[in-house]
Amino acid sequence: MTGSLHRIWPIATNTVREAVRHRLLYTLLFFAVTMIGFAVLIASLSYVEGERIIQDIGLASIRLFSVGIAIFVGIGLIHGEVDRRTIYTILAKPVTRAEFLLGKFFGLLLTVWLQLLLMGLAFVLVSLSVGAPLDWGYAAALFLVGIELMVIVAVATLFSSFSTPMLSAFFTLGIYALGHLSRNLYFLGQEAEVDSVRRAATLLYRVLPDLETFNVSIQAVHGLPIPASEVAWAVLYGLAYTTALLSLAIYIFHRRDLE
Repeated sequence: MTGSLHRIWPIATNTVREAVRHRLLYTLLFFAVTMIGFAVLIASLSYVEGERIIQDIGLASIRLFSVGIAIFVGIGLIHGEVDRRTIYTILAKPVTRAEFLLGKFFGLLLTVWLQLLLMGLAFVLVSLSVGAPLDWGYAAALFLVGIELMVIVAVATLFSSFSTPMLSAFFTLGIYALGHLSRNLYFLGQEAEVDSVRRAATLLYRVLPDLETFNVSIQAVHGLPIPASEVAWAVLYGLAYTTALLSLAIYIFHRRDLE
C-alpha cells in the first residue's frame, strides 16, 4: 500500500503542475472571482436582502466555475499523456495503469480543491466587506461543494479513461446536469401510472449521482440549520460513489488498448 502511494503521489503532483499551467484554469478562476465581486453591484440594485443576494450569487458562481474547471481542465489530462505518448514512459516504470489513473485523479482533485479555496477566500472577503453574516452553514456549503467536485472529477476520470476529450466533456456535463435533476425525475416518475416508468425512474435515480445531496446553499444563505448528520451522510455518499466510479474507470483503463 505504501509503495503504491509513493508511485501515485509523484503522478498527482506532476498533474497539479500540468493543470496550473492551463490557461483555461486562470480564465475560469478570474470569471468566478469577478462574479463574486459583481454580486455586490447586483445586490445594490435591490432594496431588500442585499446581503443574501450577494452570498447566493457567490455560492452559485463558486459551484458553477468549479465544475467548469474540473471538467474542461481535467478531461484532457489522460488523453494528453496518450497523445504525446508519455504514458508509455510512465508505464514502462514500475507503475500500474491503476496507479497512473489514481495519480491523475488525485492531481486534478487537488487542483480543483485549491481553486475552491481561493474562491472561498474571495467569497469571505466580499461577505466581510459588505457586513454579510458568516457562520457554520457557509463552511458546510463550501465543504460539500468540495465533495461534489470529488464526484465530478471521478466522473471526468471515468469518461477520460476510454473517450476523447470532447465526448468526455459532453458526457460529464450531461451527468452533472442529470445529477442535479435525478431526485426530481425520481419523484416525478413515481407519480406515473405505468409501472415500467416508475421502475425506470427508480433505476435512473440509483445509477445517477444525486448531486443535490451536496447542495445546502439555500439553508446557508437563509440561516437554516444544517445538521451534522446531513453533512456526514453527504460525505459518505460522495466517497462511496467516487470509489465505485474509480473502480469502473480502472477496470476500463486496464482493458484499453493504448496502441
